[in-house]
Amino acid sequence: MSAAPTITVEVVAAAGPRQVIEARMQLPAGACLADALRAAQALAAFEGLALADMPTGVWGRKATAAQRLREGDRVECYRPLLVDPKVARRDRFAQQGARSTGLFARRRPGAKAGY
Repeated sequence: MSAAPTITVEVVAAAGPRQVIEARMQLPAGACLADALRAAQALAAFEGLALADMPTGVWGRKATAAQRLREGDRVECYRPLLVDPKVARRDRFAQQGARSTGLFARRRPGAKAGY
């Protein structure tokens, strides 16, 4: 009698800035993303994280909990953004001042534009 077919998937979660938790696990063939999250939540490494509430994706593409997984898939759990990137860029520009960036930046004498 042979064992039921399984697939190997990797579950990755961003716990904090520059903190990544990874776990490789075996799941039954035909498992969905929700099954992978439930299995990962049972591991001690993911304790304290609510994986089911985090935005998820497979290989960097947004995915729903019902999406079927394939052999070698990477399930990613993302943290929500704390600051909108456009607002952060606008704030950095305001701090630097308009004269020190972009077209108005000081250049060495004889330097080419943009370098």
